[in-house]
Amino acid sequence: MVRVKSIEGLRSCPPGDLGRLVGRDRVPEAKTLRNKLTLLVEHGDVQGWTTLLAQQWLDDAPDVAGYLYVDGHVRVYHGKQTKLPKRYLSRDRLCLRGTTDYWVNDALGQPYFSVAAAVDHGLLEILATTIVPRLLVEVPHQPSEKDLAENPLRPRFSLVFELAGYSPDFFAEMWQLRIACYTYKKYCQELWSEDEFQAHAVITPEGEIIPMELAERGTLLSSGQWIREIRKRTPTGHQTSLITTDYTSRRADAAASMFARWSQENFFRYMMNHYGLDKLVEYSTEELPETTKVVNPTWREHTGKIKKVTGLLQRAHAQFGAQLLQRDRDDQQMWRSEQKMASLHEDREYYKRELLLKESRRQMPHHISMAELPPAQQFSALAGEKKQLIDAIKMIAYRAETALVELIKPALAKRNEARALS
Repeated sequence: MVRVKSIEGLRSCPPGDLGRLVGRDRVPEAKTLRNKLTLLVEHGDVQGWTTLLAQQWLDDAPDVAGYLYVDGHVRVYHGKQTKLPKRYLSRDRLCLRGTTDYWVNDALGQPYFSVAAAVDHGLLEILATTIVPRLLVEVPHQPSEKDLAENPLRPRFSLVFELAGYSPDFFAEMWQLRIACYTYKKYCQELWSEDEFQAHAVITPEGEIIPMELAERGTLLSSGQWIREIRKRTPTGHQTSLITTDYTSRRADAAASMFARWSQENFFRYMMNHYGLDKLVEYSTEELPETTKVVNPTWREHTGKIKKVTGLLQRAHAQFGAQLLQRDRDDQQMWRSEQKMASLHEDREYYKRELLLKESRRQMPHHISMAELPPAQQFSALAGEKKQLIDAIKMIAYRAETALVELIKPALAKRNEARALS
């Protein structure tokens, strides 16, 4: 909370002065703190402690535990101990080596726990295999089987996630467990009529009232499941579409739950800037089991080539059509247009032949085991226990800071400045 973002940062802090600031005679120096951290990890149950913390936080605030926000955060790795697979960073618009942590937060952005994915197969897999089974056990005040049978539209709790989690099959699988899902809709191209939108006073989880123009329709997914599609219209005419399998919430409440997802994005940004969320805690690595499934490098290479050739083919089609229209309008330049069209036609045929890569890609496995990877492409995972312990301490500090924010908010004219003041 005093913004020493890493253990090495203690080297530039006087132990006595910093100790008095936090209410102690002195704080341990960097080497001492590293030794203590090692002892805690070796002789303590870090996983058990973090599980108890998450359970306590869920039990203490059951009113917000019904809506859980899940998102992945990529920690970039610049070290040389291992060659981690590359991941796409939307915040930097780059593919960089790193590992992904999936965080579970409440509607106010407060964290419950995180799950490290050394080998990341995507949000849907980590939800189905790790996060949802844990939440089914830990989320408090879930309706009983009798309550669920009496009210077939009532969910146990709701999951809110980004567009990467869009999957009709996953929505159906979660509803079998009576878990509602919130996300954005893919391929939202057709605009709804302005007459369908009505003004609503949307109350955010922080208590702020925001006027929104909302409209709602029922939508049938490819899985055969009916869902709710709710759209927000801005004054410029832009429409943002969200879909949900929460059939009981009011339209304004559903919109507030979905758009509160930005609290988690703000949490990531704040923790990176002020708490050093991406700082390495240790430099050691752990060997992954040989049976671990990873993406086939050859499959990935073929996919990259296919995407590139597909884009070039679409561009050649567009240029060919433009030349065809120009030739019809300008007879004097017909001969020059014919030459250009012939060249574009050759390019199109070449790109079509290159797309035969799709056939060869179908014959190769998408995933292979770690043992099947070429030795030069095999990698290890970053050691995680110390990172898990430090992350838990950072979550405690963030929640303590949030409690201070709530105390001073009523006394401020600009409530959005409360965290900076605290």
